Amino acid sequence: MTSTATETNDAAGTNAGSDANGAVPVCDSRRVRVIGIGTGSPAHVTGQAISALRECDVFLVADKGEVKDELVAVRRAICEEFLDEGSYRIVPVTDPERGPDAERDRTAYRAGVDAWHAARADRYAEIIASLPEGETVGFLVWGDPAFYDSTIRIVDAVAERLPLDVRVVAGLSAIQVLAAEHGIVLNGIGQPVHVTTGRRLLDEWAPELGTVVVMLDGSLKCRELVERAPDLVIHWGAYLGLPQQVLRSGRLADVIDELIDLRAQLREEHGWIMDTYALTTASAPHPA
Repeated sequence: MTSTATETNDAAGTNAGSDANGAVPVCDSRRVRVIGIGTGSPAHVTGQAISALRECDVFLVADKGEVKDELVAVRRAICEEFLDEGSYRIVPVTDPERGPDAERDRTAYRAGVDAWHAARADRYAEIIASLPEGETVGFLVWGDPAFYDSTIRIVDAVAERLPLDVRVVAGLSAIQVLAAEHGIVLNGIGQPVHVTTGRRLLDEWAPELGTVVVMLDGSLKCRELVERAPDLVIHWGAYLGLPQQVLRSGRLADVIDELIDLRAQLREEHGWIMDTYALTTASAPHPA
């Protein structure tokens, strides 16, 4: 099914929000659906997610500028795939500025993220409060809302500003798609799987962790593990689930230079990149 949506601007397309003192008016609980949509392919959207999509009257979508407009376009295409024309609206919400995370220590990083979340929550609360009563609001979350995504935390913060009735719907995560596309089992037999970020990888990595899945790594910090563990195997994927998906795997010491160059080329070509990788010992995991 193909359709078109009514798209409104977050400033011009809503009614009055906060009052002259900045307070958000109190109203009955607003229904909010936080919906995991997988990593870009409409085929990733579950039946439960489709049902939740059809409950929604309006979708709030973070507008991060032209560089990441493709991420908005994917969300729009998913709505067009599963929803009837004219049954929903898409409201882009200008995303607050976020500082240079790579240059911050952990304390400054956390403070910056908290400030960013608070600014997002303020904007979403004002828009939700201004919507007609009885409408259901949807947030379309890349991957699964439980893994390294801020939407649930921000919706919780919105709920401190006005009453909400929230339901979360799981989605296919980048972790699952990465493993499936490479045809691997993440855990060795009876062994753990550790999920972390590029920022924490070097402090946390140890052989006894088993497979280590790394997200939010803008500089491939795994390159600094080559001397400590040159026989690590990496399974890497970018744009998982999208037509431009790219996969690479191999012994870390053998492929890391290629991956660094490839990642830079892809970012230059597309203007953005989302990638994930898994690090394992040479003996595990085995192909599925």
